[in-house]
Amino acid sequence: MEWLLAPISALISIVAVLYLFRYVNKQDSGNKKMQEIAGAIKEGADAFLKREYRTLAYFVIIVAIVLGIFLPHPIWTKNANAVDNLSLALAYLFGSACSALAGLFGMDVALKGNVRTTSAAKHGIHKAFPIAFRAGAVMGLSAVGLGVLGISIIYGIGVARGLDPLTNLTIILGFSFGASALALFAKVGGGIYTKTADISADLVGKVELSIPEDDPRNPAVIADNVGDNVGDVAGMGADMIDSYIASLVAAMILGATLGLKYMHLPLVFAGLGIIASLLGIVSVRIGKKGDPGKALNRGTYITCVAFAVLALLAMTYLEYDLRIWLAAVVGLAAGIIIGITSDYFTSINRPAVKKTAESSNTGTAINIITGFSYGLESVVPPLFGIGIATAVAYFLCQSIGSSPELAVKYGVYGIGIAAFGMLSIVGSIVANDAYGPIGDNAKGIAEQSGETEEVVEVLDKLDAAGNTTKAIAKGFAIGAAGLTVIALLAAYREIVESAGGTVDFSLMNPLVMLGVFIGLAMPPLFSALVMLGVGKNSSRMIKEIRRQFREIPGLKEGKEGVKPDYAACVDIATKGALKELMLPSILSIVVTLIIGFVFGIEALGGYLAGSIFSGLVFALLMANSGGLWDNAKKYIEAGALGGKGSDAHKAAVIGDTVGDPFKDTAGPSLNTQICVMALVANLIAPLLVLLWLA
Repeated sequence: MEWLLAPISALISIVAVLYLFRYVNKQDSGNKKMQEIAGAIKEGADAFLKREYRTLAYFVIIVAIVLGIFLPHPIWTKNANAVDNLSLALAYLFGSACSALAGLFGMDVALKGNVRTTSAAKHGIHKAFPIAFRAGAVMGLSAVGLGVLGISIIYGIGVARGLDPLTNLTIILGFSFGASALALFAKVGGGIYTKTADISADLVGKVELSIPEDDPRNPAVIADNVGDNVGDVAGMGADMIDSYIASLVAAMILGATLGLKYMHLPLVFAGLGIIASLLGIVSVRIGKKGDPGKALNRGTYITCVAFAVLALLAMTYLEYDLRIWLAAVVGLAAGIIIGITSDYFTSINRPAVKKTAESSNTGTAINIITGFSYGLESVVPPLFGIGIATAVAYFLCQSIGSSPELAVKYGVYGIGIAAFGMLSIVGSIVANDAYGPIGDNAKGIAEQSGETEEVVEVLDKLDAAGNTTKAIAKGFAIGAAGLTVIALLAAYREIVESAGGTVDFSLMNPLVMLGVFIGLAMPPLFSALVMLGVGKNSSRMIKEIRRQFREIPGLKEGKEGVKPDYAACVDIATKGALKELMLPSILSIVVTLIIGFVFGIEALGGYLAGSIFSGLVFALLMANSGGLWDNAKKYIEAGALGGKGSDAHKAAVIGDTVGDPFKDTAGPSLNTQICVMALVANLIAPLLVLLWLA
């Protein structure tokens, strides 16, 4: 019954969430002007999510009906029947609900935390930082708590019903697919929304009119603040819960081939990861020097060490082979490498950002070339880390097997454990990530409400640290998704073989090569579609902003009593995001189905492999180069190279604008895309065996 550690830890996490929510809610919500701006942001964010989830409800219901009718097929197990189909559909709905709930609850606290952080900044960074971070921690702990509790409930019901492990895991796959599919839509929709507003506000406000960021005269400023929440809090929270659940399910599927004990181990790790994340979050304290970046990094390192120690103690007590523990540590180490790399290439205090900022003196083109080049460089260490972690984890655990067949099974299980080892500390990582948009919003509220330069300067420090933590979290999520999908690819093979099929993934197989090349094409196609969506929607909003500055008398001059029509820009961002998110999201699912049913089992395996390779490269490149461009702009805005309004600043703003859809729309959505594709493949695998091998 060691697996019960998972739901117990999840409940502890939810209790901690309620405590943090109460703490944030008790803080001073600022003056009337601050509350008015925060209210407008909340109204816009709530309106977008209501419309988005109402739209997605139709998709969720249709897919649930399809799953209930067609999957799982009786080929899975002799006692599969209509009840099992209903269980799968209900699990899918439950997974979708958990993903949505985590995003909604995290965003609600972020919307409370932003204005309270602004108010606290009047008393200095030591008062403001804890509010922003603890509000972000609600998102992190909600994501892992709901994810682990959801899986534990479904698994426990299956055990109580006497289902065999394979059938039980099929139902859990449905839960994972529900979380992932909703996360894909939420991340793409939120990403298109936030970058539509951000790009439009910057291009017209900063570049054309030379007015400050978050200037209340800018009609897009509220939509921009709303976007931080729907994209970087609700969207990113759903995204992280997707990778986390998918990784946990993949490890459980691979463990099931070795026995119940190994199927339970990922649940044990999930529980220990929650405890370690809580210890890391509690340890985050800003020092006397007031450096939020160091405080956040210290919390992450403490979480990593705590998980490694707790996992070692648990595995020793439960008498697992410690080579499996080493595989988990290897995955964790790969995550740290990705985090360090992201920090090096995106931190405002590092050479890459400073050199990119300096290149802005020679114009926009050199800024973009420099930032893009550093982005390409930043791909190398994570890919090396993931490759080495995969190989080391495989060979470590392979040596446990007493026969060639068992050696392979243990080796593949080691890869699954390495993937989940990296994601075990996701509660702490998401807390750091959600802190970023809260600090950004707080700064916007301060500028719009006319707070002093000292207050804005305090919030600038929080915002700059948040840009780096967001980049680290995105890199971490992308790397974790890479290992997760490798584990899901191995799980796909296990499912096919369990259903009576055989798989040849040799590159000499033309069907595998066909799948590889189509899979390679999917991430760039997806990226192109979502960024074109941002471009089209931004064009609409830019026209609206220009119209308002042109037609509303006194708006440009900032005359007292003259306000822009914020609602018009919020409406453009909302409608456009919902319109543009559908094609790339649905295409990822439909193409996966076509490859499997038209070209077969082996082509689908190659397709998944190809998507991993190009997906990791594109996602890491875009997340890191986008974060780098953003902080290069902020480095200049802090007073370097002529400061705000200089030619270097204008060039850096354009670079940041190019990087916006890179880092907040396409890049972080790719890891969800490849996870969704892999989960679809796993769900349809038994039907493919029936179609192609019966």
